[in-house]
Amino acid sequence: MKKKAIFPGTFDPITIGHISVIERALNLFDEIVISIGINQHKQTFFPLEKRVEMISSLYKGNDRVKIATYNGLTIDFARTEGATFILRGIRSVNDFEYEKNIADVNRQISGIDTFILFTEPKYAHVSSSIVRELLSFGKDVSPFIPPNLKIS
Repeated sequence: MKKKAIFPGTFDPITIGHISVIERALNLFDEIVISIGINQHKQTFFPLEKRVEMISSLYKGNDRVKIATYNGLTIDFARTEGATFILRGIRSVNDFEYEKNIADVNRQISGIDTFILFTEPKYAHVSSSIVRELLSFGKDVSPFIPPNLKIS
C-alpha cells in the first residue's frame, strides 16, 4: 500500500525548516503533497500563486512531491488526495500542545493519523512569520530560506 501524506501549511514563504521536514519525511512516505491552505482570515505576504510557484520550482522533477492548494478542512483535503497521514513539523513545546490537540480531533472525526517530525535543532528558531517580518523591513532572509528559492 502506498504511504501518502499531506503536509499542510500556508508556506508564506517556505523555509529551510519546512524543507528539512519534507526531505526527512521522504524517507518515510512514498508521496508527500505540500498542501497550501487558503485561509480568508489570514493576511499573507505572498499571493497564493507566488507561493505555489516558489515551492514548485524547488521540487520540479521530483515525482514524489506534489504541490496543491485547498480551502476547507485539512482532513477533507487529505481524503480527497487519498492520503492516510497528515505530516506536521514542530519546533517547540508550544507547537506540540497545539498540534496534539488538532491531531486528536482529526483522528477522532476522520481516522487519519498525524505524523509529527521534530524540527532539527539548528532550524528551531526559523519560522515563516520571522521571515515575513524581516522581508517587510527589507532585510536579507537568505539564511532562512532554501538557497535556490527566488522570492522577488
